[in-house]
Amino acid sequence: MRRIVKKILLVLLVVFIAIQFIQPARNASNQVLPNDISKLVKIPDSVQVLLKNACYDCHSNNTSYPWYVNIQPMGWLMAKHIKEGKAVLNFSDFGSYTNRRQISKLKSIVNQIKDDEMPLSSYKWMHKNARLSKEGKDLIIDWMNKTADSLSANN
Repeated sequence: MRRIVKKILLVLLVVFIAIQFIQPARNASNQVLPNDISKLVKIPDSVQVLLKNACYDCHSNNTSYPWYVNIQPMGWLMAKHIKEGKAVLNFSDFGSYTNRRQISKLKSIVNQIKDDEMPLSSYKWMHKNARLSKEGKDLIIDWMNKTADSLSANN
């Protein structure tokens, strides 16, 4: 019985070591492209800092990777979250959205922040600076609403 347990543990260790060599692609262009939201609308510095800390890792083309992303399967899980997050909203490509879609995205962000759906609880658990205070939430919500109204007026 002990031999079987040792063999199973050895196999698991070999598999764990082997999967460390399968690293997902990184989401880090480190460039602000012409379609970035910051090129489209004026973002106050206070709001920009909050967005970068709470949103950009999963909703832009520039992710700041923590140390644990190098340990699989954590890296795979994070890559999946980033892919899904960018599919829903990508601040780096915001300018490529239609005016109507931009307004819709901004309103959706407001609702998700109000309902405490974003940032994800699992993300906030590992990233303390992504935890938005009431004042931070209010700041983002106010700016998003004003920006959506501005985009609606331009339509």
